[in-house]
Amino acid sequence: MNESATQIKDTTGNPAPLGLLGFGMTTVLLNLHNAGFYELNSMILAMGICYGGLAQVIAGIMEWKKGNTFATTAFTSYGLFWLSLVVLVVLPKTGWGAASNDTAMAAYLAMWGLFTAVMFIGTLRLNRALQVVFATLTILFFMLAIGDFTGASEGFKHATGYEGIFCGFSAIYAGLAQVLNELYGKIVLPLGPVKK
Repeated sequence: MNESATQIKDTTGNPAPLGLLGFGMTTVLLNLHNAGFYELNSMILAMGICYGGLAQVIAGIMEWKKGNTFATTAFTSYGLFWLSLVVLVVLPKTGWGAASNDTAMAAYLAMWGLFTAVMFIGTLRLNRALQVVFATLTILFFMLAIGDFTGASEGFKHATGYEGIFCGFSAIYAGLAQVLNELYGKIVLPLGPVKK
């Protein structure tokens, strides 16, 4: 018996820029706070809920539809990271839970650092831009964890903020490069070689 197979071409857009920009812009704004430019405020919390959180979860779901396990795991996880970070700030203010102490926050951040370190290994099969994002994010999580665990100086916390600003801008670059390269049909902003 002859069976005919029908293949459906994927004509949906690339959700990765949405996820990278949601992550990157929110990371820059939070780390401007960490670097000492302003206090933690509703702008950061709103970005954490909406763009860092919901937009990345949406991008992760869209990547799942495309069969991209790495991007699904990354965007959904980091979107939920941002939502959980906002909840960590807001829950004590509502009286629904005690505030996390420095040791608990260090454990939280170290777990995210471990997760990110393993995800970085995955980027070694991807482009250089994503390797930079995940390498600097791994460093950022461990610096934040060390800062909370040791009660580090303001200077160390500000240095951590600057490292986070670089990490965030590297994600913004990777996202915008994909948008511009697709629109122009050529390499406008290079992402680096892809390992085969």
